[in-house]
Amino acid sequence: MSNRDDELREELRSHLQMAVADRIARGESSRDAETAARRELGNASQIQEATRDVWGRRWLERVAQDVRYALRVFKHNPGFAAVAIISLALGIGANTALFELVDALRLQTLPVVDPARLVEVRLADADGARGNFNSWHISVTNPIWEAIRERQEALSGVFAWGATGFDLSNSAGTRAASETAPHSADGLWVSGGFFDVLGIRPAAGRLLTPDDDKPGCEPRAVLSYAFWQRAYAASPAAVGQTIALSGHPVVIVGVAARGFSGLEVGRSFDVALPICSEPQLDDYDKERLASGTDWWLSVFGRLKPGWSVERATAHFAAISPELFRATLSPDYPQVSVPKYLAFRLLAEPASTGISQLREQYEAPLWILLATTGLVLLIACANLANLLLARATARQREIAIRLGVGASRGRIVRQLLTESLVLATLGGVAGAFVAGWVGRACVSLLDAGGSVTELSLRLDWRVLAFTVGLSILTCLLFGLVPAFSATRRASGIAMHMTTRASTPGRESAALRRALVIAQIALSIVLLFGSLLFTRSLRNVLAIDPGFRPSGLVSAEIAFTRLQLPPADNAMYRKSLLERVSGVPGVERAGFVNVVPMSGFQTSNTVWAEANPSRRFMSLLNTVGPGYLATAGIPLVAGRDFNVGDTSTSSSVAIVNEAFVAALGRGPQVVGLRFTRESTPRTRERTFEIVGVMRNSKYVDLKEKDKPVVFLADAQMGQPPYVRIVIRSAVPPSALTPAITRTLRQVDPRLVVDYQVLSEEIDDSLVRDRMLATLSGWFGILAGVLTLAGLYGLMAYTVARRTNEIGIRMALGARHRSIVRLVLGEVGMLVSVGAVTGALLADAAGRSAASLVFGVKPSDPVTLAAAIALLAAIALVASYLPARRAIRVAPVTALRAE
Repeated sequence: MSNRDDELREELRSHLQMAVADRIARGESSRDAETAARRELGNASQIQEATRDVWGRRWLERVAQDVRYALRVFKHNPGFAAVAIISLALGIGANTALFELVDALRLQTLPVVDPARLVEVRLADADGARGNFNSWHISVTNPIWEAIRERQEALSGVFAWGATGFDLSNSAGTRAASETAPHSADGLWVSGGFFDVLGIRPAAGRLLTPDDDKPGCEPRAVLSYAFWQRAYAASPAAVGQTIALSGHPVVIVGVAARGFSGLEVGRSFDVALPICSEPQLDDYDKERLASGTDWWLSVFGRLKPGWSVERATAHFAAISPELFRATLSPDYPQVSVPKYLAFRLLAEPASTGISQLREQYEAPLWILLATTGLVLLIACANLANLLLARATARQREIAIRLGVGASRGRIVRQLLTESLVLATLGGVAGAFVAGWVGRACVSLLDAGGSVTELSLRLDWRVLAFTVGLSILTCLLFGLVPAFSATRRASGIAMHMTTRASTPGRESAALRRALVIAQIALSIVLLFGSLLFTRSLRNVLAIDPGFRPSGLVSAEIAFTRLQLPPADNAMYRKSLLERVSGVPGVERAGFVNVVPMSGFQTSNTVWAEANPSRRFMSLLNTVGPGYLATAGIPLVAGRDFNVGDTSTSSSVAIVNEAFVAALGRGPQVVGLRFTRESTPRTRERTFEIVGVMRNSKYVDLKEKDKPVVFLADAQMGQPPYVRIVIRSAVPPSALTPAITRTLRQVDPRLVVDYQVLSEEIDDSLVRDRMLATLSGWFGILAGVLTLAGLYGLMAYTVARRTNEIGIRMALGARHRSIVRLVLGEVGMLVSVGAVTGALLADAAGRSAASLVFGVKPSDPVTLAAAIALLAAIALVASYLPARRAIRVAPVTALRAE
């Protein structure tokens, strides 16, 4: 007890002693004086209780008492406690993990000053934009960015940024410099106000300012804190050093603050440079800053005080007509000029940044979060059933407590406390499960070995979600059993706990209802897991139109050699010959866009004889032998050959979808078509010399689209080359051999590899994640339902032991007893199946956009889910049915 309790007892004792002394002084005997003084004082224990209530501490003692009693109950029933805690841990942990992912992708704000005031200024609709697109996100050109900066009045600060990448293979001073394989860095082009507007402070050195971002500027680099730690061991001496970015020396001026990784959630930057230095580091395009057809920058800003997003949108819409007239490039395709002039800018809230992961995985994560919610409901129904059974077993205990004066509220509070303790223990265990599940989900998202930067931190939203979930589960599985256990009066309860009594129908009906709910929800989860699994199987069964196994792409850059443009073609040819001579290489050929790489080039084309029939076609540039290397068969005509040169007539190979789009019949070899002009190429006519089989270009799920292959030798010859290689040698052994060969040619060559089978696997990350996680959740739901059905049937058989004994004594066969048990299971499964089928149909329709090659309300999949659940029900009822037929009639008639 505390010192205050000791002081209270001492005060009462002193008061009693003084009262006794006073009575003795008035002539009473010591015995009579003590008796009268005690009678006058009253019950000392009640006084202490009342005083503690006044102090406000009594309720804490009662709670502590209830918790201690609950722990003693669980200690005496370790099996029940273990099942309950594990079930809750899995349910709460899975929900928390998925909510953490949703929180990281959608809810968390950027770690910048006042993120709520950040907005993005972007095109309302990019349809009609023509040129080169260097971002997955809707972006603008540098002239548009500069016009926004000069004309806007809605933002107190505005900046632009764009993503890029750099090779670090020759960067002295970094840890990467000692590695044999090339190392790359994720970069940002940023305007001078980038860090200042965001309120980012330096961890070392200084950050970029508007003075660093002026025409003709010298490159200056700011490192991210994580890259500073990784590459320079967080050494302050890194500031002032030179880092070689794709072979260009750049001075490091500072390091950004810890925790800031850029504005794209899921991707962190390593090094940031001013936009004005882009021409000095871009070896391929020196005119990007002036280009009106290179779309690569995102524009963000901070709203002025008093400005809303709606007001800012109205402002940008008002200045858009003049802005786009002023930035129209002279070389913009004439057919698209009206759409360009019709572009409108708008402002969107940007407190959570942008994220490609968000666009790809937000919908699947919400689906999976709903799935884990159903798992938790099944776990709660299971635990409610267990607690109902325990409440029935504890009727005598509860009846005695009611009989000796305990109030119904006191009993309910005790039972709810037990539920709360279970929920708390389950929530704590769930936090550990959440960490494991969260890491597993991030590993599923982390395709191709790229580092997925997601902050799965326990912020207030995640904490509130977990605590709220624990309390909700406590109420879900604890409230009904608690009220059900105390509903009967003590006298009736005492009567029910005699040997001749059986529990009431209400309890049995409630348990059946809970099991039916479990069955219905389990059918929904099993249907979802089968649906996503079938969808993944359908995607994996797609024929890509080429043979990805054994294909490796090597991108070789020789910009550092600074060859005259006239020598590029010959040097590219020599590189192909050297790569083809590497041991294990069977075939090799040039290609511009590697299949399934996520990149694409397209343009409008039309038959020379029918210019009114125009359509969009994907374009690619390949060399002789590429079709055979990739395994794309020709169905008519010929492949490119050495005779297709820059001085010969322009030729092309088209696919079957292109032939269908022409509408000229299957005999198209020899026909001519025209490709529309672009900002960098003139209008040009090609002769079709071959027709190839349809093959996938960007994505396995895409419908067959018109595709044109152009001859590599007849197109521009940039200072890099992509070579597709077929080999039976594993990529882990092949790529080092190719690198050694190329380094012998010239150590300044930079090479990067892609394994096409891995690229295809990476494109299926979302499908695999949905199939994998929904499968695990479906299995968990099945296990919980199995446990729930088994518990109910075991309870039912035990409750009906007398009835079974009478039936067997009257000559009932074992078959009829089994039919009696299975009939109960069949009724539950039938009702649950009907309810579950309705819910599954609605759930399937909500996930229609996430499945491929299967209807969202597919009856075969639904029937399979119901059949699987029925099999689980048979397994759950097997042991209770077997126990029922093995009970001797005499023993059964004696049972309670």
